Amino acid sequence: MDAALLPIRAYTNTATAAVPNTGSGSPQRIADAAKEFEAVFISTMLNQMFAGIRTDGPFGGGHGEEQFRGLLVEEYGKAIADAGGFGLADAVRRELIAIQEENTP
Repeated sequence: MDAALLPIRAYTNTATAAVPNTGSGSPQRIADAAKEFEAVFISTMLNQMFAGIRTDGPFGGGHGEEQFRGLLVEEYGKAIADAGGFGLADAVRRELIAIQEENTP
C-alpha cells in the first residue's frame, strides 16, 4: 500500500475508531493524496459520462477502444485535477490536516 494514501485510509475509519498517528502526513504528501483523491473522483464522474457514448463507425469502436477508454478517462481526471479541479482537493486537504492535528499526541 502506498504510504501517501494512509491519511485517506485513516480518514475513512474516524466514524468507528480513533485514527492512529502514522507520522507520514507531511503537508506535501497530504496535498498530493488530496489531489489524487480529486482526480479519482473526477475520473469516476467522467467515466459515467463517457459510458453512454457510441463508438461505431469507420474509425471508432472495437475492443481496443474499450480497453483504452478507461485509461483516457483516468488521464482526463488527472489533467482536470492538475488544472485546479473542482476545489474538492482543498477541502479534503483541510480535513486531513484537521484530523492529523486532532490525533497528534
